[in-house]
Amino acid sequence: MSRGTMKRPLQKEVRPFEQGPIRPPSEARSLLVRVTRNCPWNKCGFCRTYQGRSFSLRSVEEIKADIRQMAGIAEQVRDFSAGLGEAGRIGEKTVAAIFQENGTGDESFRSLAAWLYYGGTSVFLQDADSLILKTQDLVDVIAFLRATFPTVRRITTYARAHTAARKKAEDLKALREAGLSRIHMGMESGCDPLLAFIRKGTTAAEQIAAGVKIREAGISLCEYVIPGLGGDRWSKEHALETARVLNRINPNHIRLRTLQVVPGTGMAEKLAAGEFQPLDDEAILQEIRIFLSTLEGITSEIVSDHILNLLEELEGKLPADKERLIGIIDRFLALSPEEKMTFRLGRRMGIYRRLDDLADPGARRHLEPLVKEYLAKDPELLERDLAEIRSRYI
Repeated sequence: MSRGTMKRPLQKEVRPFEQGPIRPPSEARSLLVRVTRNCPWNKCGFCRTYQGRSFSLRSVEEIKADIRQMAGIAEQVRDFSAGLGEAGRIGEKTVAAIFQENGTGDESFRSLAAWLYYGGTSVFLQDADSLILKTQDLVDVIAFLRATFPTVRRITTYARAHTAARKKAEDLKALREAGLSRIHMGMESGCDPLLAFIRKGTTAAEQIAAGVKIREAGISLCEYVIPGLGGDRWSKEHALETARVLNRINPNHIRLRTLQVVPGTGMAEKLAAGEFQPLDDEAILQEIRIFLSTLEGITSEIVSDHILNLLEELEGKLPADKERLIGIIDRFLALSPEEKMTFRLGRRMGIYRRLDDLADPGARRHLEPLVKEYLAKDPELLERDLAEIRSRYI
């Protein structure tokens, strides 16, 4: 099919709608609707996502204009599908044509095509703290979104604990009744000295207040924790206090995001100044073991869905899977130094995902020469190379 034939159904000029820079990995199939720009705090020492960018609220009419534009593009994508013989259904043929190099070449069409291909049921509200909008404005946006896209069943967003803690209970319930399904919240740690050190702009008490309010409102809550964030100075306190805060909240999900110090951040400056000493993979797993052991009386799901986490298989539902999760860590810690090296290298290279992968003879043949080479050289070379690989994932 020629480029000209492909473009015939897409005659209208497209006004790009706004999209922010990030979303949680679990929202990969969600339509991104930007309701605020950037982060109102923007001082966290581990983050540079919004560096140099000013925070601003978007007006309800501005957001609605974007949603209308999305609906118009969605209709054009369906027309395009009909022209390809898929009768308005967004199947593989339509998506492949739109994404191929000589296709429409427009990110708006690609976003809507991918979203419709996956069912068009989930929406993520950007950027870092959507709850900072007036409650009625956000309710209005959610209602308009659902009216415009009747297929939407799930609406989620990021929020800061500082903001959520100040929301009235009835405001959160109004958002849930409007259709807000889940809030993703970066707890990072429940240790107050560490929160101050990383300039998080919140406290453990605020995190508890926010989390309890959200859960009582009937909104699903996903809390993010950063293993390794305390370095060697606060490792144990970080594990213990974070678990204790989560025990008070009982979030639906606890997601692990192992620390990677990013150049240009406050943490990188502290590292260079000798004020922060990072942990190696084994010490981080020891920290996670303390953390898991301290979680009590909650029914959260533990999720390890990021390549920075050494043990991707560290996933399960509490309390039933607690001992199994601790056993996975113990299994790694019991490996010989050479086996640990083999798994770490294989995991960072994308060859291994689970400890059972160590039994794969093909992968073993690929990794053994590399491991022997590292063993014959300076042991610190492996650490430097693994750190370099990890930095590519940020």
